[in-house]
Amino acid sequence: MKTATTAPSLPLAAAEPRRSLLRRHRDFRLLFVGEVAGKYGASVTGLALPLIAVTKLHAGAFQVSTLPAATWFPWLLIGLPVGAWVDRMSRRAVMLASAAASLLLYLTIPVAAALGLLSYLQLLVVALCAGTSTVFFQTAYTAYLPSLVSEPDRAEGNAKLQGSASAAQIVGLGSGGTLAQVFGAVDSLLANTLTFAVSLLCTASIKQREQLPTTAERTRQARRRTLLSEVGEGLRIVARDRWLRGFLLYGATANLALTAYQSIQVVFLLDRAHLPQSALGSLIGAASIGGVLGALVARRVGAAIGTARAMLLFLLGLPSLILLVPLTGGGAGVLCYLVGAAAVSAGVVAGNVLRATFTQGYVPAELLGRITASSSFLNYSLMPLGALLGGVLASGLGVLPAMWLTCAALPLSALILWFSPLRHHRDLPAGSLLRVASA
Repeated sequence: MKTATTAPSLPLAAAEPRRSLLRRHRDFRLLFVGEVAGKYGASVTGLALPLIAVTKLHAGAFQVSTLPAATWFPWLLIGLPVGAWVDRMSRRAVMLASAAASLLLYLTIPVAAALGLLSYLQLLVVALCAGTSTVFFQTAYTAYLPSLVSEPDRAEGNAKLQGSASAAQIVGLGSGGTLAQVFGAVDSLLANTLTFAVSLLCTASIKQREQLPTTAERTRQARRRTLLSEVGEGLRIVARDRWLRGFLLYGATANLALTAYQSIQVVFLLDRAHLPQSALGSLIGAASIGGVLGALVARRVGAAIGTARAMLLFLLGLPSLILLVPLTGGGAGVLCYLVGAAAVSAGVVAGNVLRATFTQGYVPAELLGRITASSSFLNYSLMPLGALLGGVLASGLGVLPAMWLTCAALPLSALILWFSPLRHHRDLPAGSLLRVASA
């Protein structure tokens, strides 16, 4: 295997010398609206499924934690080959099929409830299948954005999309609790089907098409390379590149801690804060305001202090405030949750903005699908384990000790970044990937 050298590091501000034209970009606006709608529906689902399990099916803490585990399990099962598949197909078509599948899957829950057939097993199957659709959609979406938006506008595009995701989460969680209170947790999922319909329509309306390989080129590639070899290439590149490897190790451990914490969050807040369903959604939604703020300041902070230093601030400094969350109580005690969860949300979203912009410029377009899938596979593979771990800890030790352990694990995981190349640089490298080519 051989590697090439990278270009020198450049500050983020140097990559943004001109005024962005994204507001006039019709196709980006459609992608933006579709993403907002999809994230809103996903946040409603993230609150509705645990509420349905607890209030309608009387599920315990471990059963509730199994639902997010099922959602993330497909990353472990098919996360690697999906990247190679996406690189061989139209990414827009993959996104359309994934949105349509999610719409139909979530629609089955209110239909089954109306027929008196709803069961915990169905919730589990829907979570698993919808998670599979998400693997395809997220991998295709990440690889599709660079073909839609020019390089000078990608930082702003990522910030807008990350910010919209956080804003949609706020509205979805806040209104999701209210919808569950007014219409019932099951019927609140009808909002989810509508939002996936909007996402589907917006994605279908995008006019710009990708430049796909011709049939002859695909035939030559297929003769030269197998699916397994493409998957292997993605893994080798991620493992050998020190920047991608550092983000990978941090992402895997941080996601383990985050999923463990989030899997028992609803049970914890119901137990500690004694909130009704409507207020629960509003509280979680209010904490997500941090994500919007993180998206707004990510590029500015990166330009001011350097993108590498900003990553340490966002992913190590701010998430340390998560240790306030286990101190949550009734009345004014909910402020501990608000401050801690908002700080985590701000740090994670801001870090995602900087990392996504870096990756899209660092990785060649023809490799972006499999690199994204390889990184996502390794980042997300521990999330089903994290969700189950949260449930096991809550069942065995109690919800409060489990919350302390899972929250403490998040800032500890960020120490990986402290010992990565980030600590020795002001900025992330602006140049091409240290591409590993087959001998």
